[in-house]
Amino acid sequence: NTSIALDPVKQFSVFAENRVGRLHELTALLQKNNVHVIAITVLDTTDSAIVRMIVDDPDKARELMVNNDFPYTEGEVLAVEITDESQLNGVLAALFEAEINVHYVYCFIKRPGGKSALVINAEDTDVAAQTLGNHRFRVLTQSDIAR
Repeated sequence: NTSIALDPVKQFSVFAENRVGRLHELTALLQKNNVHVIAITVLDTTDSAIVRMIVDDPDKARELMVNNDFPYTEGEVLAVEITDESQLNGVLAALFEAEINVHYVYCFIKRPGGKSALVINAEDTDVAAQTLGNHRFRVLTQSDIAR
């Protein structure tokens, strides 16, 4: 699907020092500026935390993080719509069958339309998207999750 390649879902990996309230500062900053966190996971390391998140307005989030000293990297991930928890295995089976390595998975907090979705970081995003599409899973674009 060419629309996925042209409008991939953007993930921010924000580096936050391990101190009380830092994660709250980040989410409060975004909320105050009407940027909604739609998916989030936090990886804790010894001296810092890596906050991986998907937002509905990446351009605004980028500007806020730059202007408020939240160092980050940005990458593309797959967002796959699922109707219930049983589809998790189907998504992973399709990727396994295509021999695509999955680095990590986490869930959306909220999705327009009320359906669940998974964030997947896979070895080859384009091939993974094509594989999932061939197995009749809906791979979302950034505009699908924008408000």
